[in-house]
Amino acid sequence: MSAGVNAAVEAAVSAFEKGRTVDPNTRAGWLEAIAAGLEQDASGLVETAVRETHLGTPRLEGELKRTVFQLRLLADEIRRGEHFDATIDHDDPAWGMGPRPDLRRYNVPLGVVGVFGASNFPFAFSVMGGDSASALAAGCSVVHKAHDAHRELAARTAQVVTDALEAAGAPSGLFSMVTGRQAGEALVDHPLVKAIGFTGSTAGGRALLNRIAARPEPIPFFGELGGINAVFVAPGAWSARRAEIIKGYAGSFTLGMGQFCTKPGLLFVPAGDTEALRNQLGEALAGFSPARLLSDRLHAGYTDAVTTLRDSGGVEVLLEGDFAEHPAPTLLRTTAEEIRKNPGLLRQEMFGPASLVVEYQDQAELPELAALLEGQLTTTLQAEEDDDVSELASRLADLSGRVLWNGWPTGVTVSYAQHHGGPYPATTSNTTSVGTAAIRRFLRPVAYQSFPAARLPEPLQDSNPWRLPQRVDGVWRHPAPDASGDGAGTGVQQ
Repeated sequence: MSAGVNAAVEAAVSAFEKGRTVDPNTRAGWLEAIAAGLEQDASGLVETAVRETHLGTPRLEGELKRTVFQLRLLADEIRRGEHFDATIDHDDPAWGMGPRPDLRRYNVPLGVVGVFGASNFPFAFSVMGGDSASALAAGCSVVHKAHDAHRELAARTAQVVTDALEAAGAPSGLFSMVTGRQAGEALVDHPLVKAIGFTGSTAGGRALLNRIAARPEPIPFFGELGGINAVFVAPGAWSARRAEIIKGYAGSFTLGMGQFCTKPGLLFVPAGDTEALRNQLGEALAGFSPARLLSDRLHAGYTDAVTTLRDSGGVEVLLEGDFAEHPAPTLLRTTAEEIRKNPGLLRQEMFGPASLVVEYQDQAELPELAALLEGQLTTTLQAEEDDDVSELASRLADLSGRVLWNGWPTGVTVSYAQHHGGPYPATTSNTTSVGTAAIRRFLRPVAYQSFPAARLPEPLQDSNPWRLPQRVDGVWRHPAPDASGDGAGTGVQQ
């Protein structure tokens, strides 16, 4: 066991025990302090990120803004208290199945959460990205394993976070960071770690999943492993909006040099004039300016993935790219017939500016082709109102976490209804890693039966001192807004 990891985890346990029962307003203040700290050091953070990641200043400034917004949104969410799911059943001697005891249930934080950062979003999915922010919001403590691709930025961000938490009065050790592969393995193995959050490759995520399953005490693993994000174009839409669809597709699969987990890696279109399709795609990409990929390791993986798919039987090059330091986009083509022979063609992720176009003969083929896909983060329908895609839409909902209508999957807003997840291998759970619902990953329910009123946690007390939503004897009660702002309102809204 790494001494550094052990010290970080033990400090995190101590911090968790001290902070687990603080009121929502105090915890929200900790998140807001982190947000303010990131804003204050924005120029230095972005400068460091530009140097380490090859991403441009505008992109990184926008990503940091998203990270700060997410922290404040989660702070507002935990103040509302809905994540506690506080439920009170008073004793009822006349209950339908026999006398019911006093039962009260609410959600409590898991404990210490280990978080593995991603390389492609050095702010939004890294040190204080969605996993770390939602775990802290849930009431957990966090030990973050920095991504090797941006160690300097990770260290600077972690220092901002720890300084902000200290200034806000949070327990020491509530957030810390470790580095290196051995530290990551030790973090996963540590018996006091109660959950792991991960964003990265399918191979890396699967290795962690297997390691967690081998622990004497397996723990929850919330892994986002990416996906192919298939787009299906119905004949009516292809006929009505072909040029628009091609332009949108070209912009989406090359956005951020194709290094988004929601990049559309597959485009199903009606068969027709392949040469015309090649020309239109070439025109749509004419103004594209290539850039370096995030790291040499990712560049090598991209080269291998594209080469493997390109050299597969039944695949041809639609637009020839390259593997230069600033790689030009590559587009490959195959047919529905070839896909039926080799469904594995649909499962080769190319993390970079490349995608595969699949031509089909009849719209009736699409549900069958969709059934050959693995789990997806997103799937997209490009269709007109009179296109009969109801069966296909149902199939896509079965295999993906987010289904889009006449849009493009790149761009994942942080909001209440957002779901960023999907069946394996998109993720390893049925939860979301983006949006306010992400908090609930790091909670578990506990029921108290026949406890004395004075010994009940605040969310389960009849007096409701924290002014939380409570479901009392089957009826939801929401505290009335408190004009004074001190949380001491007395009314309820049902």
